[in-house]
Amino acid sequence: MNDDRKPTLRIGIDLGGTKTEAIALDRDSGAELDRLRVATARGDYDGTVATIRDLVLGLESRLGRGGSVGVGIPGTISAKTGLVKNANSTWLIGRPFDRDLATALARPVRLANDADCFALSESTDGAGQGAAIVFGVILGTGVGGGVVVHGRLLAGANAIAGEWGHNPLPWPQADEIPGHMCYCGKAGCIETFLSGPGLERQHGHGLRVPEIIVLAERGDDLAEGVLARYEDRLARALAGVINIVDPQVIVLGGGVGNMARLYRNVPRLWGEYVFSDTVETKLLPPTHGDSSGVRGAAWLW
Repeated sequence: MNDDRKPTLRIGIDLGGTKTEAIALDRDSGAELDRLRVATARGDYDGTVATIRDLVLGLESRLGRGGSVGVGIPGTISAKTGLVKNANSTWLIGRPFDRDLATALARPVRLANDADCFALSESTDGAGQGAAIVFGVILGTGVGGGVVVHGRLLAGANAIAGEWGHNPLPWPQADEIPGHMCYCGKAGCIETFLSGPGLERQHGHGLRVPEIIVLAERGDDLAEGVLARYEDRLARALAGVINIVDPQVIVLGGGVGNMARLYRNVPRLWGEYVFSDTVETKLLPPTHGDSSGVRGAAWLW
């Protein structure tokens, strides 16, 4: 960013497994001004740094304005080492990614987990706007989450706030014990039940989530039973979050979060598990959909 460019943009980067997306928001209004998307340089650390540098500089050149830069990654920065940990994009693990990006762009860069970026976006100008506490949920290939309190992302001492997917499923039934093994090394994690692959495994016939949903809508008993049980498990898992964090709003993202029936059925079920006589928490779909991650990265500043 040249010194004569006033930083009036908020630039966000969403580093995904197959694509890397960049967005430029107006610093004051939050309005989207421009967006770029390119293929991710998979397995290439230096290429990934260069890709993000080029996206940022490209947006600034097109708009004639400079900006702050936030990046969402499928992992986080270790508080102990300052290096990337827990990343599905394994070529980032053990690297000083934020520092290397700062060097490449000649300015500070803020990094956060992609689920945290989703939560921040939806709490800033999305479904959770105006709420004191927002819990953002990712229900996709994995299960993640982020917590935003009074507009500020909660990171935590270990940089893992919101990682509810790697807690055990609450109030397990007999056939849910000990549960499936998770890649984290434990059995029975929420992620193994509520991820897209977990839902598909429960159906057991090699179908994808959208196909299971269609079958249920057509009256297929097996598909309907699988989705009904999924909803009860999600209600239990979210009740555990409500009992600890007590958010005003929970926003669901990820591919599984696109199921409209979740927003009708889960709030009817979680009252049995929440330690309160009433449950005022709202379960809402994301305002910005798949764009929430990249928008949240821009809001890291």
